[in-house]
Amino acid sequence: MGTEVVRYKYRLRPGALAERALIEEWHRCRFLWNEAVHQQKTGRKPNFTKLGTMLTETRARSSWLWEGSQVAQQQMLRTYAQALDASFTVKGRGRPRYKARKKALPSLEYTRRGFRIRDEQLVLPKGVTIPVVWSRDLPSEPSSVRITRDSLGHWWASFVVTRERQLIPAVEEDSRVGIDWGVTQTATATDEQFDLPHAEYRKRCSAELAKSQKRMARRRRGKGQAPSKGYQRARKQAAKVHKKAARQNRHDGRAWAKRVVDEHQLLAVEDFKPKFLAKSNMARKAADAAVATMKRELVERGRRAGRKVVLVRPAYTTMTCSGCFARAKQPLELAERVFRCWACGHTACRDRNAARVILAVAERGHTGVDDVGHWGPPPSGGGSGAV
Repeated sequence: MGTEVVRYKYRLRPGALAERALIEEWHRCRFLWNEAVHQQKTGRKPNFTKLGTMLTETRARSSWLWEGSQVAQQQMLRTYAQALDASFTVKGRGRPRYKARKKALPSLEYTRRGFRIRDEQLVLPKGVTIPVVWSRDLPSEPSSVRITRDSLGHWWASFVVTRERQLIPAVEEDSRVGIDWGVTQTATATDEQFDLPHAEYRKRCSAELAKSQKRMARRRRGKGQAPSKGYQRARKQAAKVHKKAARQNRHDGRAWAKRVVDEHQLLAVEDFKPKFLAKSNMARKAADAAVATMKRELVERGRRAGRKVVLVRPAYTTMTCSGCFARAKQPLELAERVFRCWACGHTACRDRNAARVILAVAERGHTGVDDVGHWGPPPSGGGSGAV
């Protein structure tokens, strides 16, 4: 059956002294990150070997860095080197940027020699001990841990462990499904029972969110003045509302993705990027639908389960007939929810038709409608033919 490497995430409950030690360690690591970015901007092109030499020399001169953990500092520089390499190899990946003191959230990583678990607590270098909320047992000895703090001030520990690969129910080879994303309905499948309706979690929290944001506006001080404690409390309350809706969307996405993956061998998923919707009048509804979260959950779970996942480009999927692959002469308006084919007379729900087109493209071994032969406009002599 084999094994797999996964992450197990747990909530941390650090005391005042432990939290202060984590923040101080984060500032040391952030300083090293910014120094590496500065060297890259000056044309020195640092790799991990050069950064490691720089760290050794700097720790020897600076007592402030010497008081921190060398393991966490090395891991920060290794993460920077990996991000820099990815910026050269991955198209569209930007170069690493400076981490601002007030905006960047703390993130520390320790390898196996930099931490241990003793008496159900996480023990870090320099005698820092943090209680862990063990919501489930670790399947094996962790090889590394990443400690982070979210926007609400909650601390988390993510352990890298090895576990036995979970059994996925066997399905028939011809079990296939196509997924089309939208805002009226988050996901429309070729089979109605696998649709994902739009739950509108953020819309339900809109009244509470508006109340918190109005309270923030009243307590906001002038430019250049430190925010008051009342403003910080109102800001934290607004962040809690956002976080609650995000957790609800993530839970629904995981449950839905598991159901889809367990029942199908081929997953044809629209490679939809909702970034452009943020500039339209549907920005709020698109954010509430959390299409990117649902898509990521489905694709990652499908690949872990060994299913065949095909990402199909969204171009012309709405304009193409799922029956004869004839393309409409002009794009459909958003208000038009029914697709009608001019060639064969096929009529279907707009999103359902698009899901069937996406599945048909994936079944033919392609990733776009343009790669598949489709019907063109009828010639002058009448009739129609395939291109």
